[in-house]
Amino acid sequence: MDETMKAVGVYQYLPIDEPKSLVDISLTKPTASGHDLLIKIKAISVNPVDTKQRAAKERKGKEARTLGWDAAGIITAAGEKVTSFKTGDEVFYAGSVNRPGCYSEYQLVDERLVAKKPKTLNFIQAASLPLTSLTASEALFERLDISHNLSSNASHKILIINGAGGVGSIAVQLAKSVGLTVIATASRKETTTWVKELGADFVINHRQSFRPQLEKLGIKEVDYILCLHSTDQHWSDMADVIAPLGKICSIVENQRPVELGLLKDKSVTFAWEFMFAKAKYQTADMYTQGELLSAVATLADKGAIRPTMKHNFGKITAENLRKAHKQLETDTTIGKIVLSGFLE
Repeated sequence: MDETMKAVGVYQYLPIDEPKSLVDISLTKPTASGHDLLIKIKAISVNPVDTKQRAAKERKGKEARTLGWDAAGIITAAGEKVTSFKTGDEVFYAGSVNRPGCYSEYQLVDERLVAKKPKTLNFIQAASLPLTSLTASEALFERLDISHNLSSNASHKILIINGAGGVGSIAVQLAKSVGLTVIATASRKETTTWVKELGADFVINHRQSFRPQLEKLGIKEVDYILCLHSTDQHWSDMADVIAPLGKICSIVENQRPVELGLLKDKSVTFAWEFMFAKAKYQTADMYTQGELLSAVATLADKGAIRPTMKHNFGKITAENLRKAHKQLETDTTIGKIVLSGFLE
């Protein structure tokens, strides 16, 4: 007889105020095979991708879909091809957007996307790190091709737009860890305080033009820009303040065509970062996500980066997840929202 597990699922893609937008359900507990690990979920965090996947659309599913791609837990079983982990290992991961997510008691995840959890962090703290750490790491060190050499970065500046959000909170710390001068954007007193606590050297307001604010700081241009909020809104400002031969990376899809020609005269590089691309397309370097998370765990254990959990919404239930989604949709969230454990 198949074992069952508790989960929170989506049948109808509805606005979050609708009680049926996320519902408590029971599912068959999955079985690990191949490279998969079966992980008992201890804690999760929510991200904007969760709300986008759930957002209202003309679609209903006969079977429930489980969302969620940020978790920490314990391995309870492993497929026959698994070589890097064993039952009982404590791990953290983001997973793959085209597989069932972590709003469930158990989840299958490819071992190449997983790393052992930081020893110094509990499950709740660890669950705040994977998706944002992977996104920030890939954006900084793969898309923007920033060096890990502190001396080579000493004269370089990065502008991080929306420094107080989930990805920004990690990106500020990672950029500082490799010796960059970090200018973060924030528009409220509490977000400004947060990014300064994380290590930002300067803070400007993303609701105002960038150049006058940078010039007041004695900064003419920046070598790198990481855009974590409204690519459309900030495109002209980014093109204006990026240095010749500079690089821009964004994680936010554009809603209208952007004028790439603004970058041509300075020979500026533009790149997209989508953390799920490696797993979705089974790229040859998919395993690097596990490696990146291992590096993040080491940094966390050394105290070089700190977890970015700011809100604990309690147990993993449909009601609490609806509250978490609603908070994220305000576009004012600082750091990460976490939940842990299921109701008995």
